[in-house]
Amino acid sequence: MKIGSPKEIFLGEARVAMTPDSALQLQKLGYECLIETGAGKAAGFSDEAYTKAGVTVLESAAALYGSADFIAKVRPPEQSEVELLGPGKTLISFFYPAQNKELLEAANAKGANVIAMDMVPRISRAQKMDALSSMANIAGYRAVIEAGNNFGRFFTGQVTAAGKIPPAKVLVIGAGVAGLAAVGTSVSLGAITYAFDVRPEVAEQIESMGANFVFLDFAGPAQDGAATGGYAAPSSPEFREAQLKKFRELAPDINIVITTALIPGRDAPKLWLEDMVAAMKPGSVIVDLAAERGGNCDLTVADQKIVSPNGVTVIGYTDFPSRMATQASTLYATNIRHMMTDLTPAKDGVPVHNMDDDVIRGATVTKEGAITYPPPPPKIQAIAAAKPKEKVKELTPEEKRAAEAAAFKAQTRNQFTLLAVSGALILLAGLYAPASFMSHFIVFVLSCYVGFQVIWNVSHSLHTPLMAVTNAISSIIILGALMQIGSGSILVIILAALSVFMAGINIFGGFMVTRRMLAMFQKS
Repeated sequence: MKIGSPKEIFLGEARVAMTPDSALQLQKLGYECLIETGAGKAAGFSDEAYTKAGVTVLESAAALYGSADFIAKVRPPEQSEVELLGPGKTLISFFYPAQNKELLEAANAKGANVIAMDMVPRISRAQKMDALSSMANIAGYRAVIEAGNNFGRFFTGQVTAAGKIPPAKVLVIGAGVAGLAAVGTSVSLGAITYAFDVRPEVAEQIESMGANFVFLDFAGPAQDGAATGGYAAPSSPEFREAQLKKFRELAPDINIVITTALIPGRDAPKLWLEDMVAAMKPGSVIVDLAAERGGNCDLTVADQKIVSPNGVTVIGYTDFPSRMATQASTLYATNIRHMMTDLTPAKDGVPVHNMDDDVIRGATVTKEGAITYPPPPPKIQAIAAAKPKEKVKELTPEEKRAAEAAAFKAQTRNQFTLLAVSGALILLAGLYAPASFMSHFIVFVLSCYVGFQVIWNVSHSLHTPLMAVTNAISSIIILGALMQIGSGSILVIILAALSVFMAGINIFGGFMVTRRMLAMFQKS
């Protein structure tokens, strides 16, 4: 079987669905690889590099479509490309069947199988094929770089001889893959970063990356990411009003806004309104990653950069991954290769289009003349969302005093009970045990008490608690052994000497281990 990648004909698209490295892996699966001449040039992959990787370079798209059994693309096919499909051929590309019903019907009429990379279900096993996440990761990173290119100041704060420079303040709306990538890049550049998402379970992820999560004072129910496969769902009118109110409060202080909010199968929600843009300082930047679906900002114009009347730059580019074509092509080609690996379980170049497989079934939108979109829900739960942890309630001074008093009373009661029980046991032993036993028993009890106090009160400031306790126990053993060395019995003297020797090894070895552990945290 043959798999080929044509040159993308969408205006400005620089990515390619097959790289020389991915072609080598596809050949190991038993496939013969084809590429249209010049298909990888814009992404930095020459025809010579493909030839060295064993790929056959064809002169035209028509020749490639005629020879290949699998056609791997990036963008959804144009009508002219659909005409080149036919029965027995399989197209793998982004397709967006919910938004391209006419294209779906046209491809189905040609009898071709279509695997939509944007329909790969979000389950753990399919992460290696999740092309949407691969491209969103690049888009989030590139959005921050693009914002910095249009922002007139540093991201990080500086104190220089020429004056003090405050750090930039960045707000990322939507903490999906693109949002998290934007947060990570912004934090690494030194900006004070804020992030908002309707799903509360992402708050810990945001804070763990060094950013600040924007919480809303909203009493209604929060969204659960498990119910929507990890994506955001439409919000209630009450939640939306609370959301917009919070954004209006933040707008005057924010220098850069990056919006990534999208809801599957819907137009992008309007979250950064015209009055919020007007409230921002001149020179601020808005990067709208949802521009292709209408944009999250009122002023966004798809594929254009505009400047508002108050001097705010609004960027609505829709080709952020294509602006990093080499990296984007490498990741996307890897996603395609993993999809082909699942389609070729025997690695013999013979595809098995198993519609019982959740991943293959979810991504297949047409098969053998039948439209198979929408797919049934996957048998595996998409995402098990962790419930947000409840915050510890801050106690009032009165509650703290009451809690301390209750703890003191309980501790005192336990101590008196322990003393009473111990005293009763010793009294019973004194009444019935012989005098010789009592002398040894009293020494044993005092030894236990002294040993417990010594171990319990060891300071851990210079070594670990484990080493501290073992050294304290060894010290007690040495003291006991030294008291027995003067005994008249040779056996007792030998045993006491051995005890001193072994306990000494434990103590000195403990300090040596502690020294090495502390050295791990010291700068040379």
